[in-house]
Amino acid sequence: MDDRRIRVNNRLDPLHVGILLIFFGVLIWSAINPKDLFTWFLEVLPALIGLIVLTATYNRFRFTNLIYFLVLIHAIILIVGGHYTYAEMPLFNWLRDTFHLDRNYYDRLGHFAQGFIPAIIVREILLRKSGLTRGKLLSFVIISICLAISASYELIEWGVAEATGSAADAFLGTQGDVWDTQWDMFMALLGAILSLVSMSNLHNKFLKELIDH
Repeated sequence: MDDRRIRVNNRLDPLHVGILLIFFGVLIWSAINPKDLFTWFLEVLPALIGLIVLTATYNRFRFTNLIYFLVLIHAIILIVGGHYTYAEMPLFNWLRDTFHLDRNYYDRLGHFAQGFIPAIIVREILLRKSGLTRGKLLSFVIISICLAISASYELIEWGVAEATGSAADAFLGTQGDVWDTQWDMFMALLGAILSLVSMSNLHNKFLKELIDH
């Protein structure tokens, strides 16, 4: 895919304005009486970094609307997790108690999203900016990058825990599971694979619309 064929309109898309309003609405809500302010900051920080990056590159590299929508979903998952902490998200507490589960599984959803959503972001960047074309090699590279992102995040969690001690317990969210780190990376891997299987055709349509626009 030749990215030179895509003309970037410097005007702010009304859809993107709506996405920003939803993002800041959820962010403001989450900042009001969070369960733990330090944990809130740690969980929300990746969403804020993502916002800064997307804003800084908006006029140079305009993503498809699908990407911005998926990023919003991922940001909401992070922000909600920051407000309640991943181990105490009320809906997943209800699921745990109703179905007699052994833990709150909201963190598993978060790590699934950590693979599912970056997979499409990476796919778009590679298709538009690298020499890779659609096929098995592209999928392999995308999955590898998503696993690298997941592993890097686990290393960051470890570093924060070592630096802050018990203050990072809610951030780690292991809930007593000695295999929590491995489960987190597996969920990211599963998310990346399912994303490519289920979203690639839809993503191709959005890419075509971006070229034809």
